[in-house]
Amino acid sequence: MAAERVPVCIIGAGPAGATTALFLAQKGIPHLLLDAAEFPRDKICGDGLDLKVIRVLRHANPDWVDELMNHPDYTASWGTRFFTQNGKVSDFIYTPRVGDPYPLPLFLTAKRLHFDHFLVQKLDARCTDFRPASKVTQLDKTPGGWRIQVQGKQGPTEIETPLVIGADGDHSVVLRALGERAIHRGHYAGALRQYWDGVADLHPKNLIEVYFPKNLPMSYFYIFPLAHGLANVGYGMVSSIISKNQYKLQDLMAGIIEKDPVMAPRFKNATPLEKRTGWGIPLASLRRKSSGDGYLLAGDAASLVCPTSGEGIGTAMVSGYIAAQFTERALLAKRYDANVFVGYDKEIYRRLESEIRLYNWMMRISPKVYDAGLNFLAPNALFKWSFQKRVQGWLRTAYETPIRLEGF
Repeated sequence: MAAERVPVCIIGAGPAGATTALFLAQKGIPHLLLDAAEFPRDKICGDGLDLKVIRVLRHANPDWVDELMNHPDYTASWGTRFFTQNGKVSDFIYTPRVGDPYPLPLFLTAKRLHFDHFLVQKLDARCTDFRPASKVTQLDKTPGGWRIQVQGKQGPTEIETPLVIGADGDHSVVLRALGERAIHRGHYAGALRQYWDGVADLHPKNLIEVYFPKNLPMSYFYIFPLAHGLANVGYGMVSSIISKNQYKLQDLMAGIIEKDPVMAPRFKNATPLEKRTGWGIPLASLRRKSSGDGYLLAGDAASLVCPTSGEGIGTAMVSGYIAAQFTERALLAKRYDANVFVGYDKEIYRRLESEIRLYNWMMRISPKVYDAGLNFLAPNALFKWSFQKRVQGWLRTAYETPIRLEGF
């Protein structure tokens, strides 16, 4: 069987991989995009789309943002609600005033089933050879790049390429091929998700709710309102805390839903729509080496989840945008060595620097600092004032400011 030769192969068609493909297509660069799943497919996640998502989509096509805003499967959320360990509830709501240039929501929520399918439907077939239901079974480094064995709908195929972009998530086959799949518990979190119908007392502004349970540091329980009266309900905790205390996330989440005095009443008459399902969250505090000879990593494969908020879709899409720029540079130079990708790692992590520093500081001092800080900041009037003063700046960045890369 003769190998098929392609200039670039992206493995994984989630937000990171699909975004890379969208921007390569804008540049007229032909490429192969593989994913083991058939779309639409479910993906365990919190289902929150922040302003980074909006910013990247506007770079791709501003009309797509309007499409999402008016789609029945997408819900506009106008802020967040925090429940802290000391029992206080703090709302951070953006209510547009007359004259605000951007009277727009801070978040959208949608099932990944819908959002990821939305992205792959926007792929440009003139440049993107998208092959769903194509599982990479083996990935080998060669003198000229990579040899990829793929099991697809029509049977096995072999691909050769000088450049692989690993956008295939936490269980990345690219990471495995590089020998870099090891989990570092201090920079990793375990989480559970469960869809519910009829959760009581959701805010009319569809606030994203985060509850910080008492005596469970570096963890949070969340409720994300979705379309059609549904909610994404979940719980996550840093893996080193889980391991140290031998916690069972299933038991902790069940206890919150069934017995917690703050949350349990809201689930009394609600209906779970699935079993609680777990997934791993690779945190950006790891600062994984994400580029080298013949490869780039993006999204969860690059460990790009914000360590303080757990947000990963927006950072994945930003990394996909950046990966497309560095890919173009490599193709123009006809070079795929690590030196042509110098600056890539810095670019994908630099927008997370303050969160990484804060997280690492809290973990060094004591995870209990996290609890104390939240108890102080969330209800603080100055903090709320700062939020209101900064909202328009965040929206302006999302809707107006180009993503700038150093050296480009």
